[in-house]
Amino acid sequence: QVRLVESGGGLVQPGGSLRLSCKANGMITSVFWQYDKEWYRQALGKQRELVAGITTSSRTNYADSVKGRFTISRDNSNKKVYLQMNNLRPEDTAVYYCSFVRPTGEDRAWGQGARVTVSS
Repeated sequence: QVRLVESGGGLVQPGGSLRLSCKANGMITSVFWQYDKEWYRQALGKQRELVAGITTSSRTNYADSVKGRFTISRDNSNKKVYLQMNNLRPEDTAVYYCSFVRPTGEDRAWGQGARVTVSS
């Protein structure tokens, strides 16, 4: 049973940076490759939204609101996926969730969430 564990959230001032990490525990490397990796976020009172994704073939996609500021990447050997967030804005405040899913849309797994607060 895979368990996704996020880390790296916290409080940052507008214009600052944070890097979120997501570790896939209980997943062997060969299986790690088989999943698309995504970051979602959910702000208070709003629906969860897709922020960034990276496919098994390394294609990336981003929400328009974060393009040019956020970067998704992965470390296959350590079974981690990252979200580098630069030039953070107050509207980026949310709980960020890591999610893995097969390209077919099956077997989606979620992390527990990491809170990011952007405030002066």
